[in-house]
Amino acid sequence: MAYDSDNVFAQILRGEIPCDRVYEDDHVLAFNDIHPQAPTHVLAVPKEAYTSMEDFTQNASDATISALFRAVGQIARDLGLAETGYRILANTGDDGGQEVPHLHIHIFGGRLLGPMLSKGA
Repeated sequence: MAYDSDNVFAQILRGEIPCDRVYEDDHVLAFNDIHPQAPTHVLAVPKEAYTSMEDFTQNASDATISALFRAVGQIARDLGLAETGYRILANTGDDGGQEVPHLHIHIFGGRLLGPMLSKGA
């Protein structure tokens, strides 16, 4: 999957599309998902252009990798999810269900989320 500089997250990062921001630092922007799948559904995206977790873990600096995961934990604490629990998800590639070619981590919480995957044949 090639990086598309016109993907929705790149447009949000450039300020071309508004977002409901919940967190921002030098490396990360996080905002509420416009189609939430749980009472709390936040997307955390690195400000640099990485297509996927695969690209990110191969090419991002240690500081950027650390900043993204620290941000996820801080967001969960800020939103009161750490006490009851939450789920993070980063789809990677076609088989992983990735739709936007910019790394993004979903943070879900606010209710019992059930099993990670349906049991399949």
